[in-house]
Amino acid sequence: MLLRSDLPSDLFEDLDFAVFGLGDSSYEKFCWPAKLLARRLVSLGANEVCERGEGDEQHHLGIDGALISWLEKLSTSLLELFPLPSGVEVSLDGNSLPPPRVSMVPEVDASPNETNLFPPEYHFATLISNERTTSQDWYQDVRHIEFEFDQDISYEPGDVAVIHPEVGAAEVDSFIIDLGYANDADTLFRIQHTQPDQSLPDHMPTTLTLRQLFTRFLDITAIPRRSFFSYLRHFATNDLETEKIEEFLSEEGADDLYEYTTLVHRTIREVIADFRSVRIPKEYFFDVFPPLRPREFSIACSNLEHRRRIQLCVAIVQYRTKLKLPRMGVTTTYLASLSPGTRIMVGIKPGGLIRLPNDPSTPIICVGPGTGIAPIRSVLEQRIFQGSTENTLYQGCRSAQSDHHYKDQFEDYAKKDAMTYRVAFSRDGPPGEKRIYVQDMISQDSKRVSELLYEKDAWVIISGYA
Repeated sequence: MLLRSDLPSDLFEDLDFAVFGLGDSSYEKFCWPAKLLARRLVSLGANEVCERGEGDEQHHLGIDGALISWLEKLSTSLLELFPLPSGVEVSLDGNSLPPPRVSMVPEVDASPNETNLFPPEYHFATLISNERTTSQDWYQDVRHIEFEFDQDISYEPGDVAVIHPEVGAAEVDSFIIDLGYANDADTLFRIQHTQPDQSLPDHMPTTLTLRQLFTRFLDITAIPRRSFFSYLRHFATNDLETEKIEEFLSEEGADDLYEYTTLVHRTIREVIADFRSVRIPKEYFFDVFPPLRPREFSIACSNLEHRRRIQLCVAIVQYRTKLKLPRMGVTTTYLASLSPGTRIMVGIKPGGLIRLPNDPSTPIICVGPGTGIAPIRSVLEQRIFQGSTENTLYQGCRSAQSDHHYKDQFEDYAKKDAMTYRVAFSRDGPPGEKRIYVQDMISQDSKRVSELLYEKDAWVIISGYA
């Protein structure tokens, strides 16, 4: 509507507004939607009460690098525009503790019923297979994971499986001890809102224990943001710890906070272990700790062949921080720990990024490096199941012996003339020689690729490495 050219120039003459954009300065049109919106509103007579803010993901403090100072400017502008009554003051430094969003009351003779809390796109699934596809001596653990559902399910190439992870029992136990709630870890509490319009983690029952809460619903493995320390300062009882938190929250201490948390990937659990005097009332858990969010994984098979199953190609996240501390991805570690026969809830969600030609005879060119081969495999399975032979795959791997995902299946397709198969092993060449990547093979095949694109109107599907 705002883009219509026939709108009167005084349409929003009674509107006051402020805009803070989110962007990444590595892109040419940095914060472009925010700029366009602000300019258009002004051209329609609106009054911009505060200079536009631009959050930059490239800033070492993230969007907070610009947001904190902009919020102060906005608060000042709003107070000038809407003065407070005489005798009323407002704190701009965030020192006041807001009320908690929930109350937590001990519950007797109750138990959570979590199944009914999942929306219709979630289904019970049984783990059928959890096999490592990379060699044991390879630095990366990649798994082929297969789930079977109780009924037929529907999905398309490019769709994703949604997995809600669980944090390891040892981590949860030590965290609850550090919080000072060891004696209440298995007490059942009823969660009740104390303020309207306050969201809680998805699929959370109204009654649960603290152990369940930190295992499945609140994220103790996340890197804490500045807002986390804004709450923490109210619950520290040691003067030195309080002073350190205040230092982190000051404008001068922003770099120290970044070095303490983001730079070394220090988690919430580790921060709580460092600040031992902190005692957070359980009613504030949902204000202090972020929700443990689900993760999405590309489905690596075709629904035409697997009516009740999905297959995933998952790289297990493992690395060391700058402090040489081991780190593991929450969801991938959870998936790797599951044994065949385990039943969990799995969601199926449209991916929206892959579209196939309606005519199976239309050629496609697929490019899939690393675990990016997952959605490409679903595309090829579906096309070949439909009888198509106009398929080309450029697969990128590091080593033929170590991480050649789905080698047998793709070579079998090629032998049956169902597709043309080209694979680049970037680390298998002699030392000192130029490494070969998928783009090099496409360049080598430039004549054929050109014919497919310009004479046969081939489609190209590229799936990035993850």
